[in-house]
Amino acid sequence: MTSSVNINPGIGVDVEFPRSAPSDPSAPHVRQARVRVDGGKDRGALARIWESIGYDEINWTYTPTGRRLLRSFGELTDRGYHVRPHYVFCSGTGFGIPHWGNGNVYHEDADGVPSYDFTIVDQTYDAIVEAGHHVLVELAFTPRDMLPDAAAELEVVPSPTVYSNYEAGAWSYPPKDYGRWGELIAAHAQHCLERYGEEEVNSWLWELWNEPDIFYWRGTPEEFYELYSVTARAVRSVLPDAKVGGPAVTGSGDDFLRGFLQHTRDQQDPIDFVSFHTKGSAFTPWRVYGPTGGPAPEQQSPSAHKMLFEIRRMLRVIAEFEEYRGLPAIVDECDAGVPAHYSVYDNANFQFQNTEYYPVFQVKLMKKILDLNETEDVQVEQATSWSFYFEGERYFEGTRAFLTAGGVEKPFLNAYRLLARLGERRIDAVSDAAHPVTLLDQAEGRSMPEEIDALASRSASGTVAVLVWRHTDDQYQRDDADAAVTLDVTGLDADAYTLTHHRIDVEHSNSHTAWVAQGSPQLPTEEQLAAIKARQGVEELEPARRVEPSSSALELTVSLPLPSVSLLVLEPVR
Repeated sequence: MTSSVNINPGIGVDVEFPRSAPSDPSAPHVRQARVRVDGGKDRGALARIWESIGYDEINWTYTPTGRRLLRSFGELTDRGYHVRPHYVFCSGTGFGIPHWGNGNVYHEDADGVPSYDFTIVDQTYDAIVEAGHHVLVELAFTPRDMLPDAAAELEVVPSPTVYSNYEAGAWSYPPKDYGRWGELIAAHAQHCLERYGEEEVNSWLWELWNEPDIFYWRGTPEEFYELYSVTARAVRSVLPDAKVGGPAVTGSGDDFLRGFLQHTRDQQDPIDFVSFHTKGSAFTPWRVYGPTGGPAPEQQSPSAHKMLFEIRRMLRVIAEFEEYRGLPAIVDECDAGVPAHYSVYDNANFQFQNTEYYPVFQVKLMKKILDLNETEDVQVEQATSWSFYFEGERYFEGTRAFLTAGGVEKPFLNAYRLLARLGERRIDAVSDAAHPVTLLDQAEGRSMPEEIDALASRSASGTVAVLVWRHTDDQYQRDDADAAVTLDVTGLDADAYTLTHHRIDVEHSNSHTAWVAQGSPQLPTEEQLAAIKARQGVEELEPARRVEPSSSALELTVSLPLPSVSLLVLEPVR
């Protein structure tokens, strides 16, 4: 068995945390907890930081499957998600493959006269807007006709999937003419203004590039900073109220971010948000070349601690600049693993992306980021899942996606369905078995241990919703015993409530478990596929029932396997 070179896209080198978390079979379990929810203790508006997705494959946005998936997310929100696709300015035919795509906008004729073609852009942005969402416009990368002479130095061996050095990475060189780049940006903004209207495009976020602190940018930091000046001013020349920002660095790009913010301050550039990324793991080896479906050389897992540490570090870099402390932070790639298009066939550790582990991890992560917001000067406004879907997959390939083959929804999508059911206001929820973000400085590179924690909300109607979960970062940890959770809910003001209880675990809301139960077929019959799809949505753990508080309080009990998350909703009976 051999392995590939140890290089991963989209993740920098972080000296504080290892690239992934090792498994520890001896780690202790948490088998009981008491969670206290106070419906009368308001902690402010519940920031819906999870309402954002993004992906590399821009050309799959407007496929029938892509459009259906966007509509699925549209059903979860009244205000729409921000959707961030890569590669809008890359040159090409519009044919998408994993980790590559192209908007094919910019062209020059034989005399070097530029022209613009928005055919693919229109299909992409139409699909996003028609589903009720808004574009996070990633203004990248360099079109082929704008490459500098230095790009010819990038040597590759041509192959059926690498047509030229352009697809292999020449697109990451700085544009040869910053003036023409600025004209392209202005033309793009003008076209969007004319097609979608001022109100819509002013709700968009306009961001330069992606991860310029690693190989996505083959220029100097100073060249990037200057390109931002050109870009931000070009957008604002067309859209005076546009929200512009960047620099979308990796989780270890703090020095690059600091230099970027120093530049924008010195140049008095427009900046309305600051963006960066975090990834919870990069498995080593990245790809294993061995028998199909073979085991991982070492059991490894994502680390929520690593992600939270990187987010906190970046928030504190922003806070070094007093005038920027009020800007929102956009974590527009916020993922447990990297890269998105690698699967269980590359490395068996990616199996978590098929199972109940991942949705519970995501719910936990969103809550912990909200907790960080309460401790830091700079606030996270969006935490984007860099996930969509992949054409040509086998069933449960294990990529970082919301769908698998046959349009089957993976358990991961159900995390967003549960989060969508939370109300407008966050209320107090305290668990005596939680692992708080205040312990980050004691992590010493370790992943987050097993915990039971909760996130609770109240809506204007008086409905109280509580998410409560049991999870550990170690995807290989199992426990034959459920944890017994006592849920004390106080501050209730109705005489009676209807209690509903939904659950994600190995047996509930889990299309992957249903597929395994059918024999893991790669050519399922109609009956098998129907049985799998019947289990893909959010399922009730028990029938709805009436409950009556005593002295404005209720005591409920919940049994939580590892891993699992429950959503309990108390709707007033008026």
